[in-house]
Amino acid sequence: MRLGARRDESYFWATHSGAELDLLVIRGRRRLGFEFKRTTAPRLSPSIRSALADLALDRIDIVHAGDHTFPLAERVRALALCRLYDDLEPLS
Repeated sequence: MRLGARRDESYFWATHSGAELDLLVIRGRRRLGFEFKRTTAPRLSPSIRSALADLALDRIDIVHAGDHTFPLAERVRALALCRLYDDLEPLS
């Protein structure tokens, strides 16, 4: 993956109430979340809000099938799959 996360830094996260995050990456103090959607019009969901609050994430990227990357909310952006290599910076 473009991010450069190792296997031991990559997790799936879910709660008993049904909130989930497809990919949680933790490296040092950096905490990033990723959700993958087949839609071209991603939206902010209750699961995303829950992950931001419960995990104290730096950012969540919702990777989607559209053509543009754009912000959805504070610390949440819609990341176009076709722009992944341009818009996603590797972990340092």
